[in-house]
Amino acid sequence: MPSVIFFVLSAAAPLTVVAGVVTTGYGVIGVTGIPLAFLVVAAVLGLFSVGYVAMARRVANAGAFYAYVSRGLGRPAGVGAAWVALLAYNALQVGLYGTIGAAAEPVLDRLFGAHPDWWVVALAAWATVGVLGVLRVDVNGRVLAALLVAEILVILVFDLGQLANPAGGSVSLAALSPDNLAVPGVGAVLVLAILGFVGFESAVVFSEESRDPRRTVPVATYLSVAIIAAVYALSAWSMTVAVGPDRIVAEAGEQSVGLIFNLAGAHLGDTAVTIGQALFLTSVLAAMISFHNTTARYAFALGRERVLPRVFGQTSPRTGAPRAASLAQSALGLVVIVLYAANGWDPVVQLFYWCGTSGGFGVLLLIATTSVAVIAFFARSGAAETLWRRAVAPGLATLALLVVVALAVDNFADLLGVSPESPLRWAVPVAYLTAALLGVLQALLLRRRRPQTYARIGLGAESAAADVAPGPGTDGTDGTAGAGVADDGTAVRR
Repeated sequence: MPSVIFFVLSAAAPLTVVAGVVTTGYGVIGVTGIPLAFLVVAAVLGLFSVGYVAMARRVANAGAFYAYVSRGLGRPAGVGAAWVALLAYNALQVGLYGTIGAAAEPVLDRLFGAHPDWWVVALAAWATVGVLGVLRVDVNGRVLAALLVAEILVILVFDLGQLANPAGGSVSLAALSPDNLAVPGVGAVLVLAILGFVGFESAVVFSEESRDPRRTVPVATYLSVAIIAAVYALSAWSMTVAVGPDRIVAEAGEQSVGLIFNLAGAHLGDTAVTIGQALFLTSVLAAMISFHNTTARYAFALGRERVLPRVFGQTSPRTGAPRAASLAQSALGLVVIVLYAANGWDPVVQLFYWCGTSGGFGVLLLIATTSVAVIAFFARSGAAETLWRRAVAPGLATLALLVVVALAVDNFADLLGVSPESPLRWAVPVAYLTAALLGVLQALLLRRRRPQTYARIGLGAESAAADVAPGPGTDGTDGTAGAGVADDGTAVRR
């Protein structure tokens, strides 16, 4: 369980969010209600998690969203979700290579007086992530544990320093007022808050590798949402206390990522700044490790069920890690680094910011779709579960998430920092729609041409053992010949 929790929290990248997302939100959007937005989003994701972990007790699959949508909304929708997931998580993963150079620059300057090109640092990080990606989950968990504990500790120290030195001599609660969310920019603020939680859902990705997934997945999910919400809300609020609610927007706009480190320098000294900058670097690295493993396991799940080529479903005999999928993820990262370096493209804006924002939006779409799938799964399967877990909580979460999706699309130009007339304003939403439609089309083609493969979709580990020979019969879900899914979500031999 500790390894899974560390993976989840590391994917959320606390220091990266506090230093980057929060300050950017204040400076770009100009809304001071970000601390409250984190709490609101945590409440929505908490509702979502009720049905999510209830379904996880019946569906253990490294594909997570892909498997859940397949079981709830049918195999074509599941494959569409899988392609959206691959696009989103790959964007999040490769985008981090764009900021690792900026995160490393002050550290290398202080220690060695060195100023290497960003791609040199990115290649070093790429090699580290690639090696860890083919090792066992618990080995990676030990690495993430050391990085994450230090990261959260330094955030809390920074927060205490800010609260101990309030602007004007008194602690202000103005940023926690609900009035700060009743503004035109609330959509962008909520989307940024959700981006900060990306990764909380990944506990179920490791369900097949956990000793007791029925206990590990719920505990890891709920703890992650609670810890992330507490750390982010406290940090975002403490910044307004130290700078002043009336000045936070201007100061964040001027200092950007440097705001939190400048406050630490003024209140805690240069040593605290040095430690914070070093942990900012490790925060990005830890997020790389976590997203690499999550994305590789999505590819593994698709390869095991033959939606992707069979090679992606292979694991290492020694470690059990999805070796082929991990190596493919490393190959993609290398191509992106070389491409950006060769063309001289801006790694921070055009790689980290654009890919990170786009990937976070994709995960939001997946969460909303999965929330609908949870309701459909329990309605179709008739599995014994309380009304609250199978319908009420998922229903409330679905309504809230659909509102956030609509606000995200409406404010996408603001999220990317482009004009409303820019083609990029619609490029990302259209890309996800295209990926989903292509996934649905692939599933329909598989149903016609390769019914055995189609019948395996969404079965997870059961797909390797299930007898899915095509025949004249149909399963109990969507008219597929061969193996089906019983009410409890297990494979059925035909």
